[in-house]
Amino acid sequence: MGFQAETFASAEDFLSSGRAAQTACLLLDMCMPGMDGLELQRRLADQMPTIPIVFLTAHATDEEERRARAAGTVAFLRKPVGQDVLLRVLRTIFDDSTRGQGGPHDD
Repeated sequence: MGFQAETFASAEDFLSSGRAAQTACLLLDMCMPGMDGLELQRRLADQMPTIPIVFLTAHATDEEERRARAAGTVAFLRKPVGQDVLLRVLRTIFDDSTRGQGGPHDD
């Protein structure tokens, strides 16, 4: 689809990779080994507040979604998610970032 993607086994692996500064967008699950997605989002807000974060999750409470949105996630998608929906969100993020704007906030 024209995107360069990199995967990490855990949030801790991502944080220790040194890749945060080169990250244009981060897809997070709520449930991950070790640190969960909300905790990673919180830690990144202190270090790299400009990384657009998209949650893509099957296991999240309404409260977790509220917390993610309040912390600035650009999209919160519940699995299963169609490829077209995910691509639309990603394209909007990348199109907006090239124009210096934010990303989609409702999906």
